Amino acid sequence: MLKPHRGSVILAFGILGFVGCALFGVAAWVMADNDLREMDRGYMDRSGRDLTNTGRILGMISTGISITALILVGFFVLIPMLFRANL
Repeated sequence: MLKPHRGSVILAFGILGFVGCALFGVAAWVMADNDLREMDRGYMDRSGRDLTNTGRILGMISTGISITALILVGFFVLIPMLFRANL
């Protein structure tokens, strides 16, 4: 018997990665990678493959946006604050 897919949960996590917390995007990415691997091996129901893959892509994008935002905050906020403190 095959495991049921978690495509709708992964898709919801991918969407929450954009509007809520970036950790949901990371969770969607990791969960989707594991589930897609299990689908390829034949251990999980493949009917949720499209939902799972869409959630994975959304998780990847939201994670990338979050990392980019953190880098920009570091460059434009934190680094100038450090230079002003040393004056």
